[in-house]
Amino acid sequence: MFANGLQGWHLIILVLLVVLLFGAKRLPDAARSIGKSMKIFKAETKDLAGDKSASTEDAEPVETKQIPATPVAPPATAATDQQVADLQRQLDKLKKQQSADQPQKNAS
Repeated sequence: MFANGLQGWHLIILVLLVVLLFGAKRLPDAARSIGKSMKIFKAETKDLAGDKSASTEDAEPVETKQIPATPVAPPATAATDQQVADLQRQLDKLKKQQSADQPQKNAS
């Protein structure tokens, strides 16, 4: 049955089926992602082959550095405390307005 192998018209039919199934808009993205995957795969296989030769050699010690701890947020000052209080008052006012408007909408 497959004594002749794939012929030219077989390949054309396969390409048309792929275009119909995946759509012409997705094919360039799919080809690009396959190319990236192949590049990563090749790089990883080279690294794997390189790791075998590197494991036989003496590895150099890796120098580590201690990163000093930095404060996440600056200490609160009186000005920022005042801003927070003002914002909290505004939020409370908006909540009261919203709760006052809510029964009017439900009554309609």
